[in-house]
Amino acid sequence: MRQKASSEMALAEFRYHLRRFLHFSEGAARQAGLEPHQHQLLLALRGGPAAEHLTIGGLAERLMLRHNSTVELVNRMARRGLVRRVRHPLDGRRVFVYVTTRGTNVLVRLSRHHLAELRSAGPQLIRALESVVTPLASAGRRSPRRDKVSQKKK
Repeated sequence: MRQKASSEMALAEFRYHLRRFLHFSEGAARQAGLEPHQHQLLLALRGGPAAEHLTIGGLAERLMLRHNSTVELVNRMARRGLVRRVRHPLDGRRVFVYVTTRGTNVLVRLSRHHLAELRSAGPQLIRALESVVTPLASAGRRSPRRDKVSQKKK
């Protein structure tokens, strides 16, 4: 029972630090004039895998949103001049989304703030994550000799 309580405490501490960073991130995005999902969309477009050619569907997957919600998000951001759409030259059904210079400028400023926050709060977040992950990794690493001994006893 003690192990369970200990792992629950570690998980609670990790969630607290993670949520604290996310709270910071959401506030920083709003101060920059963006909604948190808009900030996430800019990050996905500039820094995610295959960021150079993300479609609405790819963005929806990266943001964990429905396709229609992503379309609306892109529409709002395009009206503000933060992103632009480009139809695929051979398949007009496919639309790629790119960050504009204006969107890049907003994202660069936000990223600076986020990196500064991570330099400050990151060590606590890392310690909290390690306290959750280390016992899990240790449990997965059983010595082969110990396994053979336990099999002989059966």
